[in-house]
Amino acid sequence: MNDDIEDKRERLEQHLDTIWNFYDEIEVYVGDKEGSDEYPDFSSFVQSVIKEPKDLFLEMIDSSNITQIGNAIKECARCPLSETRVHAVPGKGVINAKVMIVGEGPGAGEDACGEPFVGKSGAYLDTWLNAIHLDKSTDVFITNVVKCRPPENRNPTLEEMNTCDPYLEKQIALIKPEVILCLGKVASLHLLKKEGTLSSLRGTFHNYQRIPLLVTYHPSAVLRNSNLRGEVWKDLQMLANFLQLSIQQKGNR
Repeated sequence: MNDDIEDKRERLEQHLDTIWNFYDEIEVYVGDKEGSDEYPDFSSFVQSVIKEPKDLFLEMIDSSNITQIGNAIKECARCPLSETRVHAVPGKGVINAKVMIVGEGPGAGEDACGEPFVGKSGAYLDTWLNAIHLDKSTDVFITNVVKCRPPENRNPTLEEMNTCDPYLEKQIALIKPEVILCLGKVASLHLLKKEGTLSSLRGTFHNYQRIPLLVTYHPSAVLRNSNLRGEVWKDLQMLANFLQLSIQQKGNR
């Protein structure tokens, strides 16, 4: 895609050179009419029409569909995380999902297979969705703030998250979820551009680009600390009520 954009730019430059030479020939023939209203200044006209070129990466993002975004993520080498990954993890789910789930970043299992939320955390997340009757195959898109695994599962740096932001922003714009469910402190604080604790962000819907956003704990944190299960259930009930979903009264949450 970047090659196509470069080709277009080269053709545009060639056309401008041709037009410029033609203008010079006309000027020689009719004389220099600079300052005349009858003969407009060509160079000013070109400058007014040809704006400063956009960043090629952002141009690619702007014109991509969800499949192209996924392919770009798989080939991405814009930050050092690409040097240590096995697979990039674009995300998985459906367009026009009711819920877009956003975590922090891929772990070892996700890095190995290229899919988000596999293993124990993924299985546990499935029980959450089942408890409020969300079907992962029809209602949900799951992804992360960063698309490559940080070494040793460390927190992604601000620079790494900022580098991945255009991918996530475009995914959200294409999927148009009814609500975003943000998992964990790192992802939540980054998306909301806030500081503080995870508990301070819970219990209310935030606004992310006019989309309601709800914060809860990451499944891996709840697996480590079962005392958080009740708090997550409160968040899931809020999500279910917002989407007008029925709630499972009993089950393994």
